[in-house]
Amino acid sequence: MRASAKLRNLLAAGRIVVAPGAYDGLSARLVAHGGFPAVYASGGAIARSAGLPDLGLMPMTAIVDRLASMVDVVDVPVIADADTGYGNALNAQAAARAFERAGVAAFHLEDQTFPKRCGHYDDKAVVATGEMVQKLQAVRDALRDPDVIVIARTDALAVEGFAAAIDRASAYIAAGADMIFVEAPTSEAEIAEIAKRVPGLKLINMFAGGKTPLVPVQRLEALGYHLVIIPSDTQRAAIKAMQRALEAIARDGSTAAMADDMVSFEERELLVDTAVYLDRSRRYGS
Repeated sequence: MRASAKLRNLLAAGRIVVAPGAYDGLSARLVAHGGFPAVYASGGAIARSAGLPDLGLMPMTAIVDRLASMVDVVDVPVIADADTGYGNALNAQAAARAFERAGVAAFHLEDQTFPKRCGHYDDKAVVATGEMVQKLQAVRDALRDPDVIVIARTDALAVEGFAAAIDRASAYIAAGADMIFVEAPTSEAEIAEIAKRVPGLKLINMFAGGKTPLVPVQRLEALGYHLVIIPSDTQRAAIKAMQRALEAIARDGSTAAMADDMVSFEERELLVDTAVYLDRSRRYGS
């Protein structure tokens, strides 16, 4: 079964799907090994893994290469971040085809101006509703797999206000979006009102430290959300762990003092299927 069809089946089952963020093959494997039904390929986390801020600085081809490497090593659907489509409607079409070839099950396209910035940064700007509608129509026309889920993200709440964000959501559904993502609501009341007023499938972004309050998954499901992404928490945890390891090396010359907080050599190799690859190499070499 194609990953896109698998994700549609998950969403149709009526239970909320939680997709933690990943940014490379290893983190994607960790999400899948954790028992989660889907992986969220965070554009911001991918940028930061290259040492760049989430300001639309990575070229689309670099993002697609990373997505393909993630899709290749997991059996669960990967949901990707397509930023603004990297330009106009024609750029968005090219991005949609490239993301589809990479094997992602879904991706979200946002209505910020290009280049974008993290949805929880200040001073965002959005394009006209009509321009975003044209991008969504172009993307839908470009896709060959009808099951790929197109998610329309609007950042208008912080720029034009709540009512405008809801109006945009309605226009984006009419333009062919399968799911709506209203970015950065600032209260649980707004979260509930979005769920009430936006029909169809809905995505919400949950992570510690952003503009949106953390709401339990069970509550989000009861409100009517279908997909929860947690984009950056895994990377933030990894950064802290690496900082601790480097501090130990600088202090002690090794990480012996934090051995209990590290996976073993064997656990690491098991995670990346080293034995499977070696067995395959022997089989083809005989």
